[in-house]
Amino acid sequence: MFTGLVEEMGTVRRAGPEGDGYILDIAAGTVLEDVRFGDSISVEGVCLSVTEFDRTRFKFGLAPETLNRTTLGDLKEGDCVNLERSLLPTTRLGGHYVQGHVDGTGRIREVRADGDALWVVIDTSPDLMRYIVRKGYIAVDGTSLTVVETGADWFSLTLISHTQPLVTLGTKKPGDRVNLETDIMAKYAEKALAGRIAE
Repeated sequence: MFTGLVEEMGTVRRAGPEGDGYILDIAAGTVLEDVRFGDSISVEGVCLSVTEFDRTRFKFGLAPETLNRTTLGDLKEGDCVNLERSLLPTTRLGGHYVQGHVDGTGRIREVRADGDALWVVIDTSPDLMRYIVRKGYIAVDGTSLTVVETGADWFSLTLISHTQPLVTLGTKKPGDRVNLETDIMAKYAEKALAGRIAE
């Protein structure tokens, strides 16, 4: 589990096929301070297990399902990525519960200044929109954000000036894809209600 509060932006050293698999090698600092083999780290909102590391970088193997469902296959050398270590029992929860299990992707439709904030509109599928509500939580590339408005196949949010230089969303532009994870509570509520209706 994660909070959606990005700890740092890492830099992709290498992304691509290796042997029979696909690897992602990232340079970082903060999240490596207490890293251990097999630890879970959120990379652009995707929960990945560390397979190799040293003091300045770490490495993950990506399954075909991960490449198909997320934007990680789009990454290339030099790209910045949001990083967050998994929760500890003593962690202050300042965002919301984020699993790192991406539901799908969206595409940025619009980015514009709103005072010193950024107003961002993201298009996504109606299948995901059923779980996205006004003033609800959403994780965009692993960043916990509050939904401002919604439509049939889009939602909007604002990115305050403090957050803009700390997360990758602050550098993205119309046409860019983003990873989306909706609030898990909505999915549990839907399943519980469906069970009652079937009775």
